[in-house]
Amino acid sequence: MPSEPSAAQQQSSLYRRHRPRTFEEVVGQEPVVRTLLGAVRRDQVHHAYLFVGSRGTGKTSMAKILAACLNCEHGPTVTPCGQCDSCIAIARASSLDVIEMDAASNNSVDDIRELRDSVALAPVSGRRKVYILDEAHMLSTAAWNAFLKTLEEPPPNTVFVLATTEAQKVPATVVDRCHRFDFQRPTVEQLAQVLARTAQAESIEIGPEAIAALARAATGSFRDALGTLEQLLAYSGPEIALEDVLAVLGIADSALLERTVDAVAASDARGALLALAECADSGRDASSFASDLESRARELLLVQTLGEIPSELALTPESDARLLAQAERVPHATVVRLLELIGSALESVRAGADARTSLELALVIAARPEVDASTQALLARIERLEGGGAPSAPPLASPAATRPPAPSVVSPTPPPATPVPLASTPPAPAMPAPAGESPPAEGAPGERRSPDGRDEEPAAGGPAREQNAPAATVPVEDPPLEPIEPMDVVAPVVEAPEDLRAVVELWPAVVELVGAGHALCGAVIADTRPVELAGEDLIVGFPTSAAFLKKKAEDPSNRQIVTDALRQLAGGRWRISYELHEDLDEGGSGNGAPRAYTEEEWIERFKAELDAEEIPLDTDPDSQSESGQPAVGGMERGA
Repeated sequence: MPSEPSAAQQQSSLYRRHRPRTFEEVVGQEPVVRTLLGAVRRDQVHHAYLFVGSRGTGKTSMAKILAACLNCEHGPTVTPCGQCDSCIAIARASSLDVIEMDAASNNSVDDIRELRDSVALAPVSGRRKVYILDEAHMLSTAAWNAFLKTLEEPPPNTVFVLATTEAQKVPATVVDRCHRFDFQRPTVEQLAQVLARTAQAESIEIGPEAIAALARAATGSFRDALGTLEQLLAYSGPEIALEDVLAVLGIADSALLERTVDAVAASDARGALLALAECADSGRDASSFASDLESRARELLLVQTLGEIPSELALTPESDARLLAQAERVPHATVVRLLELIGSALESVRAGADARTSLELALVIAARPEVDASTQALLARIERLEGGGAPSAPPLASPAATRPPAPSVVSPTPPPATPVPLASTPPAPAMPAPAGESPPAEGAPGERRSPDGRDEEPAAGGPAREQNAPAATVPVEDPPLEPIEPMDVVAPVVEAPEDLRAVVELWPAVVELVGAGHALCGAVIADTRPVELAGEDLIVGFPTSAAFLKKKAEDPSNRQIVTDALRQLAGGRWRISYELHEDLDEGGSGNGAPRAYTEEEWIERFKAELDAEEIPLDTDPDSQSESGQPAVGGMERGA
């Protein structure tokens, strides 16, 4: 009959066999190691420690190393031998002086009372008794209160090590009685170092690309990395390839993820959906594909932002080159929007939506923003147009850009035979033409011709000729007259109805964009509409019953929010003001143009606005004032 396996042979888990036994073997926790080394060397070990960190970062292993340093037969020492009875018993978790307690299942007051009774006993074979409480935050409030006095004043030669993943749940009265150490999550390089060391010790052949994929999938946990390596050892034997890692972890092929992102960037919604279908046909879950695609988009975002591949993302030279090339050809805005849409899809999946449907919707919207009516989709289309992509709809130009330049001098269009002078003074009499010369030929307004018919420049001081703009005719003088000064007249700004209609059409998107970032301000301007546009001075109308909302909108901070949203969507430098408009009341015209008032309505409005009263016209000749002048009827302002 075969012999019964020994305890060492039964302890076959990789993460237990290759747990660090000395401080030198610890990876990634240099501050903790240095502090504990100094405490052991100086014989100044505290009676209570609090180890805080995420799962798999080495909290329990560090506690056992500390216990071995204190109870080694050659110690206290910072390098336990690992060969004496005490070190072997601690490694096998059979030492009577090192007590491990799971606080998640032993969290009652009775459990703490039992612990207090055992604390009073002296060490059995070692120098100190070490109590390791794992998941210490699971202790109840009553248990903490019962344990507090023992933790503050333990018996001699007793050390408590409390390990927790949620330090915020540990009472402050406990934290201030312990020396706290925060364990950092290991990097991908540190995880790869541990995996490579373990594979070498176990005679496992695994390539660097597979090790890197394992390290990244472990998400900062040594235990997860070694556990997955053991699973791969059972799956494929001592020779592990990258395809085996992808199959066991359920990670989508990097080439498939790369093709999906390229399809989104090329506005190829069909290609993106076919890539998802290929992943589903291979048996992978849509949620895991969404997570992998999110990770790929994150990698592209980091590379585009940093300008290089960070060490945590580096795998092999070939994969790094592909990642860098894709980061250069995919627009930055596309990557950001893809991340946002995938995050929304995953949130919908957590809320109970179908994973594949949610991901398909996200991919279609990312590839074709025109199918989405939200403000963010509008911004994505504008970004694509600015980047030179195919336009899906004509963008709205700034009113300042669409308005034709106003001439510096305004004059009526002259009749065909009579030129209009530029100056307000009478024109000088025309000089007779010298003998042998023909009179000047009439040309276009604002220009003159030489005797041979060639065009000449306008007179000095005159306005420059502008295309499609009327200009005055300057009479030809020989010899030249003094420079003619133009009239100091400023052209009136003519409102372009097309610009106002464009702003009115854009206004719902402005309200949506404001409400997305500032819900209160968005509610204030929800019932408003642009009513007048003069250049970049925009008047926004409120219903007459919304005087309070108008006052809130005129607050400088709210006015700036609306102005920034309008600039973001339409460009330009806008100046917004608010007015109360009856057109926006219920039953108003609501077409964005001022309503035409009758004479009676104007009189009533003047009386209401100016606090005036109407005095009827008196035509009686006996009604004379003291000065002999008849009384004049009309509007007089009340007292």
